[in-house]
Amino acid sequence: MPTAKEFTISLDDRPGTLGKLCQALAEGGVNILAYQQFPQENGKGSVRVVVDNPDKAKATLDRQRSDYKETEVAQVKLAHRSGELGRAASRLGEAGININYGYCGTEANNNATFLILGVAEVGKAVKILEQAASAAAGT
Repeated sequence: MPTAKEFTISLDDRPGTLGKLCQALAEGGVNILAYQQFPQENGKGSVRVVVDNPDKAKATLDRQRSDYKETEVAQVKLAHRSGELGRAASRLGEAGININYGYCGTEANNNATFLILGVAEVGKAVKILEQAASAAAGT
């Protein structure tokens, strides 16, 4: 299971700011694969995105003088059946890895759904999730 580069971008919480951000990324040749938005305090909001080309996204955000940070996150594909998220979350919990947040996206080449997990120990989490996926495939 891979890791992915995630961008958390601070925006003014007012009409049109998300549209401008997404349009700038599109004009920069960047496809958004996963997206999450949430409010902050003092008229601000944050957007998390995973994109198909992090280098182009970074260049676009820099040109726009956007306030952002980059983070490595776990990108997880789970089987589409009952209990898979619970099993994955339990495996991470047993290893002492807390899931800080999560959201879904879609792969660009085949539209397969994936899960983004924000965790402190991304490399360790990915290994645990790979082992869980291998074990689930054998059942």
